[in-house]
Amino acid sequence: MTANSNSEHALNSSQAKPRSVVEVAVGVLINSEGAVLLGQRPEGKAYAGYWEFPGGKIESGETLFEALKRELLEEIDVVIDDAEEIMVIEHDYPHAYVRLHICVVKSWRGQPRGLENQSLGWLSCDAIGQIEATEFNPILPATVPILEKLKNL
Repeated sequence: MTANSNSEHALNSSQAKPRSVVEVAVGVLINSEGAVLLGQRPEGKAYAGYWEFPGGKIESGETLFEALKRELLEEIDVVIDDAEEIMVIEHDYPHAYVRLHICVVKSWRGQPRGLENQSLGWLSCDAIGQIEATEFNPILPATVPILEKLKNL
């Protein structure tokens, strides 16, 4: 994985042209038992079948919290009350170069449900270190450093 928080553009290895950075709001919902919510990317999307945290692109003019609130309502049908950004990572996927703003969410209204034909599941805090042995496999590459950070919180 390539992580570089100082770059404004990424270079595609097959081209010399810079690619723009896609800003993404990512929500790490943590329930009262300390488990985190993961969603499985649906058919028709890049990396279909891979597990990730919910979220999406930050639109022009939106704050991080506004984007996260909109994305989680659209994607998993919850209204968040607050969020705390805990880290920013960048990842160079073949289809996009993303800057992920990782936000912990401990308070929301509604029961998470997949509104984009994605499966959802709760990963216990005890299983974070053994993700390969869970049903949450394969895991999206940029999700791995987030899980590593969560192990140490």
